[in-house]
Amino acid sequence: MPDNKMIEAIEGIGAPLPLPNLDTDQIMPKQFLRGIDKAGLDHGLLYDMRFDGNGMPRPDFVLNQPAWRDTRVLVAGPNFGCGSSREHAVWGLQQYGIRAVIAPSFGEIFYSNAMNNRLLLVMLPQTDVDKIMAAVSDPAAPESIRIDLAAMTVCAGDVTAAFSLSPRHFDMFRLGLDVIGMSLTHADAIAAFTRRHHADNPWLRDVAATTMTRLGRMAG
Repeated sequence: MPDNKMIEAIEGIGAPLPLPNLDTDQIMPKQFLRGIDKAGLDHGLLYDMRFDGNGMPRPDFVLNQPAWRDTRVLVAGPNFGCGSSREHAVWGLQQYGIRAVIAPSFGEIFYSNAMNNRLLLVMLPQTDVDKIMAAVSDPAAPESIRIDLAAMTVCAGDVTAAFSLSPRHFDMFRLGLDVIGMSLTHADAIAAFTRRHHADNPWLRDVAATTMTRLGRMAG
């Protein structure tokens, strides 16, 4: 649900994940899709990369290393989130604490799912991503990334890069609104349109209720 909190920036430890074509099946494996709610998806995030066949953490995986255990921003390879449309991949990233992903490109459906759930995706040229990736890749000196939504810039160490968002997504993130909350900002306009529409087409008002009433009478 929307929290109506103005967001000026997203900031936190950045972690390098330089894998191209990391698909949603890898981000959230199928065995974690069985529930009817979103509980426990943080455990499933990148499960086969984070854990071995015995369920033990892989010490060489980036998110299991002490420097990056509090990661808030992933710096990823091209075509991040390709594959199936499972929204659980977005929810799992958010439950784990990831607030943004930076990459040269994203899977189209994943991009829509993420932005509509207010997981910020930042697309930058490969050269800029490479620079930011290098800035956050030293485990001895974990680097914070700041994504400034007012200035529309990404800063990591000595690297600063500009990015863009569609006006709709920009407003959603700045205003702290999900896609439903953003739609509700037009409630007055929607209500006015409904009144005009029913005035011009009175036979369309309450069609479903009228039909059900008539069917009930016929059945009786």
